[in-house]
Amino acid sequence: MPERNIEFGKYGARGIKGYEAVARQLDALAGYIATPVTARRGLQARLHYLTRSDHARAAARAAGLTVTDRTLRAWLEGRRAPSRRNLRRIEQAYRTVRRENVARYLVARLNRDGRGTRVEIHPLNQSGVSRPRQRVVDFRALNVRRWDRIVAAWAAGDDQKLDDAWADQIVDLGSQWGQYEYVTNVGFAA
Repeated sequence: MPERNIEFGKYGARGIKGYEAVARQLDALAGYIATPVTARRGLQARLHYLTRSDHARAAARAAGLTVTDRTLRAWLEGRRAPSRRNLRRIEQAYRTVRRENVARYLVARLNRDGRGTRVEIHPLNQSGVSRPRQRVVDFRALNVRRWDRIVAAWAAGDDQKLDDAWADQIVDLGSQWGQYEYVTNVGFAA
């Protein structure tokens, strides 16, 4: 695709890839458990979420939580505590299962029966760039009507597909869409 940045930040500009900002916003909409997994309450909440049904258990196993039912029971009852490695696995499995569970709901909510959702794109930070090298990049707003590919890539955790899906949407900004590959923030609410 044209306008892809090869040497971003060479002259002092700061920002993140647009798809990363979109993923952060979708994570915020997913409503994860706020208490960290290292706290007893956070661990219990995640374990209950991952073991509340046979479907949830199967999804947790598919997401990488491959401990025995006996070990899970011991963790739930507080007789044993998971190792740091298992805490990371629990957190990863929880986030993966949560994303899969809310993806269909988010697509419907963001598509709004074809009306779409307004997205605000805040340009990259050029305060570290010398004056002659700065370019004019303004705040932009865009109405995204098709969220299917974006949310599916986010739920799968596939950064490349998410980047491609996001780039396909920002092409609607016109001939200078490449200036919004890196941003400080992408905001939308649903």
